[in-house]
Amino acid sequence: MLPRVPIGSPLQLLLLACSFALAGYAGVRLLADDWFGVALWIVGAALLHDLVLLPLYAGADRALVRGLGAVGRRGRVMYVRVPAALSGLLLLVWFPLISGMVDRRYRLATGLSADGFLARWLLITAALFGGSALLLALRLRRAAKLRPPDAQ
Repeated sequence: MLPRVPIGSPLQLLLLACSFALAGYAGVRLLADDWFGVALWIVGAALLHDLVLLPLYAGADRALVRGLGAVGRRGRVMYVRVPAALSGLLLLVWFPLISGMVDRRYRLATGLSADGFLARWLLITAALFGGSALLLALRLRRAAKLRPPDAQ
């Protein structure tokens, strides 16, 4: 007897086919002008990520876990990982504007200044870590209230 292959609903299959068609269209458009440059960029980005960035943030995460110490505190690591990941993602996306590398080109294209991107990124990063610290404090406070008096 052949194993049963799970197939989604007709709507799921239609959405999957549409997403493949859209990805194919985007790939054709992207590779039409400078396919070698695009392929070189993708390979370079993969190598940069795998050989440089991955060891850096894996090492930072390992140091964070070791720094928090006890096994019971590993849940607290997520209160640092999530804002750090979101801040890093924002830095990755907006790095040319944050670093000022494309200030002239951005000004010519939009008529706006790129001066505030670093300050905004720092404010967003501070808000992410502050909100995460607030959530952790609320969680610890609620856990302390729920703990029986003899366990304290």
